[in-house]
Amino acid sequence: MSLWSLERVGRSLQGRVAGDASVVPGSLSLDTRTLRPGACFVALKGARDGHAFAKDALSAGAAALLVDHELDLPIPQLIVRDTLEALQAWGRLRLEEVRPRQVFAVTGSVGKTTTKELLAAATGGWKTPGNRNNTLGLPEALATIPEGLESAVLEMGMSFPGEIETLCRIAPPDWGLLTCVGTAHVENFPDGQEGIARAKGELVAGLRSGGTWVHLESDPWAAWIAAEPWAAEARAVRVGERQPFGWSEVRSLGPRGSRFLLRTDAGEVEVALRLPGLHNVRNAALAGSLAALAGHPLGAIAAGLGSVEPEAGRGRLHALGAGGWLLDESYNASPDSMLACAAALLDLPGGEPVAVLGAMRELGAEAGRLHRDTGAGLRAAGLARLWAFGDHAADLAGGFGPDGAAFPDFETLRDDPAGLAALPRGARILVKGSRFWRSERAVDWILNRHPPQD
Repeated sequence: MSLWSLERVGRSLQGRVAGDASVVPGSLSLDTRTLRPGACFVALKGARDGHAFAKDALSAGAAALLVDHELDLPIPQLIVRDTLEALQAWGRLRLEEVRPRQVFAVTGSVGKTTTKELLAAATGGWKTPGNRNNTLGLPEALATIPEGLESAVLEMGMSFPGEIETLCRIAPPDWGLLTCVGTAHVENFPDGQEGIARAKGELVAGLRSGGTWVHLESDPWAAWIAAEPWAAEARAVRVGERQPFGWSEVRSLGPRGSRFLLRTDAGEVEVALRLPGLHNVRNAALAGSLAALAGHPLGAIAAGLGSVEPEAGRGRLHALGAGGWLLDESYNASPDSMLACAAALLDLPGGEPVAVLGAMRELGAEAGRLHRDTGAGLRAAGLARLWAFGDHAADLAGGFGPDGAAFPDFETLRDDPAGLAALPRGARILVKGSRFWRSERAVDWILNRHPPQD
């Protein structure tokens, strides 16, 4: 069995094919800017109508279109009533037909993508690429999931209640992993962390019959989920330093990561982790524990965990030519993740520990307080100086104290002599911030000014 032709998809989705129905798309694409030749372009209707970009998709090498009406273009087209419904059904039906023996799902307020990478490595499984973790990206990836897989690891994100429930209808998992319940997206939850916990718990409620999920013993909201009646059919396994599944004997290796002992019901194994910080040890222990529960051998689990390297924006470390280190955590930010990454920075050798931080988003009415509390927490953790930019920069810097500086935007941070130019030589530098503020620009500036050592 190979990937599906337009004719096969059309039968499944009750659609009509105009043009060559034997065309087999190699992938799906929702964005003409990243479309790969041979893909089927899905014309979604949102803030902008994707049908208006169909000609661009043709020029980029699309093999077919998924549309809600036939377009006057020389390209095969699958015509359906609703392209969003068709996209989600395509992913769901493809997974049903080629379903791997084990399907894992990962969610959490912090660390989902890195933990997905760890779990995929520990199980030798296929994984959803990049951060395709929402109700568009997940079915886009599943529509061309290969056949014959032993395991698949799916990342499930959440910004609003009901999103993970929808994802679990598209791809019901056998096994679940919850990294933590934090405050990310809290502005969308009037009931605060309880609402976030309930939304994350949709993964637990969505597990197939007899499913098992893991969580940190130290996370009170995960324990709250496990005690809820709607979670009773799933087996919850706590992972921690005092649990049968957990970690011990952690040794920081500085820029080379950490070593720790992974403890499971199948025994113990040493893991050499290339990712810096105790938060990554915890996530690796969650991934390793779930892999062991699913029957994977400890040696393969340890080797897999040890093979994962930090990605750009998610813990990648640069040894700067002028001395010191740059810890690139620029992909996104929440209060919990900022504090965890600061702790990882302090594990590194070198000069002053400092941070360049973009403001955080989706924190609602408590945004000012949460930024101030985060600034105070960073100072208490041991950071020496802080440069913040964005709409809540003053709150971050104010919570940090006299050695915190605030700038309204990146351009000011870049051009003001008291901004990036004032970073101390040889410092250990953490860069982090919300996607909205594109903190990777600070990473690029620092690397251009102080090229990394070979």
